[in-house]
Amino acid sequence: MSDPAIVYAIMGVAVGLFVWNRIPVEMVAVGVALALYATGVLELEQALAGFGDPTVIFIASLFVVSASLDATGVTTWAGQQLLARVGDSRTRLIVLMMLLVAALTALISVNAAVSALLPMVVVIAVRLGRSPSKLLMPLAFGAHAGSMLLLTGTPVNIIVADLADDAGLGRFNFFEFGLAGIPLVVGSIAIVVLIGDRVLPDRVAATIPRDLSQHGLTLARQYDVDVPASRHRVREGSPLVGRCVADVGLDGHPGVVLAGVTAHPTHALRDDHIEAGDVVVLHGDVAAVARVVADLDLDPAVGPPVPETSTPLISRRFGVVEVVVPPRSAMVGSTVFPGMVTDSGELVILAIQRRGEPLGPRPSVLAAGDTLLVQGTWDAIKDNVDDPEVLVVDDPALVQRQAVALGPRAGRSIAILVVMVVLLASGAVAPAVAGLLAAFAVVLGGVVSVEQAYRSVSWTTVLLVAGMLPLSVALTESGAAETLADRLLDVVGDAGPYALLAGVFVITALLGQLISNTATAIVVAPIALSAALESGVSGQTALMSVAVAAAASFLTPVATPMNTVIMEPGAYRFGDYWKPGLPMMGWFFVVSVLWVPVIWGS
Repeated sequence: MSDPAIVYAIMGVAVGLFVWNRIPVEMVAVGVALALYATGVLELEQALAGFGDPTVIFIASLFVVSASLDATGVTTWAGQQLLARVGDSRTRLIVLMMLLVAALTALISVNAAVSALLPMVVVIAVRLGRSPSKLLMPLAFGAHAGSMLLLTGTPVNIIVADLADDAGLGRFNFFEFGLAGIPLVVGSIAIVVLIGDRVLPDRVAATIPRDLSQHGLTLARQYDVDVPASRHRVREGSPLVGRCVADVGLDGHPGVVLAGVTAHPTHALRDDHIEAGDVVVLHGDVAAVARVVADLDLDPAVGPPVPETSTPLISRRFGVVEVVVPPRSAMVGSTVFPGMVTDSGELVILAIQRRGEPLGPRPSVLAAGDTLLVQGTWDAIKDNVDDPEVLVVDDPALVQRQAVALGPRAGRSIAILVVMVVLLASGAVAPAVAGLLAAFAVVLGGVVSVEQAYRSVSWTTVLLVAGMLPLSVALTESGAAETLADRLLDVVGDAGPYALLAGVFVITALLGQLISNTATAIVVAPIALSAALESGVSGQTALMSVAVAAAASFLTPVATPMNTVIMEPGAYRFGDYWKPGLPMMGWFFVVSVLWVPVIWGS
């Protein structure tokens, strides 16, 4: 069996497995690399080269940079700006929403942009009395168009840029994709504005993503947190020294409650005699508490730092987390009270509830099912949230992303992104180096932790690209791509370059509705390049046409992960996608076949 025949067989099996969708796509991709080695088509180094390829490294680094923008509230701020400007105009809402998601996608990828804006768009729809189904598909489609604005918009752009460079055609520069991307975005917006209402369903899902933008206010109302707690260290000469905790009364200070006394610095509850250096926790009006502090010779408020007021609980620096005490937790039977510092010394208990009822400021013995509202800096919350003795109700990272716009490290994250863009645009360093420098900077700069960086990487995408890149090499080196290109030229005959580009578009776009558009581009791009070079068509034109066609993933909910993500909150059915998808695909066809040759030459 010849090498081209083996490559065709492996490619056919891979496409079939992608369509079957029973085996994880990353496993299929790795299997392709192994199969190419096992059959002798590629040497071991060639078969595994994808895992160290600069393209793969660059793609992985972009996920980390994207996570920094999301984690610091940059995308939340962008969503808030959208909400402040839409008014009640449907056209303005569509235009601004699609422009925003397109711009974000160009910088942080389709998946990150749509995931970040989806809850905000649902909230906007509800507040304006519109069905989320009228907005979520335009959101995803706008992201697909926006992926063509910059090199960083999608892995496909990086793949075709590297392929063009390897073929000696010259690498597409950072902004060059925008020559195709801007018409795609403008046309996509026009299509939604003109016909969107007629072709998009009008439905409301049974469940929609939670809006956590007002989470602090919600918790403050639920836990009735309106009286701040303050902690004060007992001085040597205080009249409290030597007194039994149970005998301390504040009858002469109405409106102030002594919640409890803790042994400093262990934060353990004191139930015997008070000693100098202990910390008393007071609840009450600020002025009344100040009189108690003066009369009892206490130090001013001591750490850990918390806001002076208890509402709205969430700010750029401080956050709250709601936790539940599960059965068999070591915390069952512990005595706690509002204002008490946790064992870590970094968090403060604001309130305790049992069966939905507040237990008040006095010490309480915890039981299974009790809920505690805990406050501290965001860093302290993230460092302590994995305590196995409690169950976290809402992920603090998700709360921070939705509730805090432009967090404390947002400026740092934006600055790193700008530097990366400058490096990419100037060509001062290789793209993989620029991406790695930016990823290192966001981790070393404390914007995201190492763990967050690992979690942010879509390892499915990384393994998919790494495993499928050797197939691209095999298609080229074995002559399989050239043979397929000849077949394509036989079909289009002497009809000219436009017929060739039309054929490339149809193959890429249709295959991209069934399998990953990244995998599609890796398979089709070498074939399109060979066909273009044989027929005298510009290789850059063919590759850019592939990139545009790969972005035209509109007809099915399985075409891209984001088409799937919007399906449930938008209450979409499988057959809903092709109605707006066909006009979109028609516009992408026009850009791919008629506009791209104008820019890059036919």
